[in-house]
Amino acid sequence: MVFFSRMGRFMSAEERVKVWDIAVRIFHWSLVVLFTVSYFSGDDESMLHIYAGYGVIGLIVFRTLWGFAGTKYARFADFVYGPRLTIEYAKSLLSGKPRHYLGHNPLGGWMVVALLLSLAGTSWSGLEAYGAEGHGPLASQQSVFIQSAYAHGDENDHESGKNEKNGNGEGDEFWEETHEAFVNLTLALVFLHIAGVFVSSALHRENLPRAMVTGYKNIQKP
Repeated sequence: MVFFSRMGRFMSAEERVKVWDIAVRIFHWSLVVLFTVSYFSGDDESMLHIYAGYGVIGLIVFRTLWGFAGTKYARFADFVYGPRLTIEYAKSLLSGKPRHYLGHNPLGGWMVVALLLSLAGTSWSGLEAYGAEGHGPLASQQSVFIQSAYAHGDENDHESGKNEKNGNGEGDEFWEETHEAFVNLTLALVFLHIAGVFVSSALHRENLPRAMVTGYKNIQKP
């Protein structure tokens, strides 16, 4: 829409563009809810925590597939940029006038990848910790990593390794600590992501949280 101010001067127009499809938006807000539920129910080790974790795994699988078969702005090919463009964009932030990207900008794109990988690590280590207690899909499998830890130990170490399924061995502790480390990493990335959203919204004068709700961005036209 093109319009003029009361002084008669030409003002910039806005164009409403569809960017995020319904699948991306449902994925995003479902992940927010499930990760929040999983995080705050983690100390209790309740079934709520377990099923929220399963839900996160399902979302990771879906988003990975959608990153290859989804709509234009949902695909990894649209927002995963090479080192040169990513560094150039990072430097342009300091000028206060970074290049505008309709989908994810280079830093935002790599944040998506980092979050998916961190969440995958969180989920896998959670399954391993749950399996070491004798529950879940990995309960009947002894981790290759833990097996190697006992491969050169004495018989007592070997027997101790067997007890990991019951939550009494070192395997249980190893995966719990690994899970906690991934959770903290994911939480740090989440806060960094939120900060990036507000900075990008301010620099580009667009409401990114609203765009993830409606699917549309209002683009300033000269």
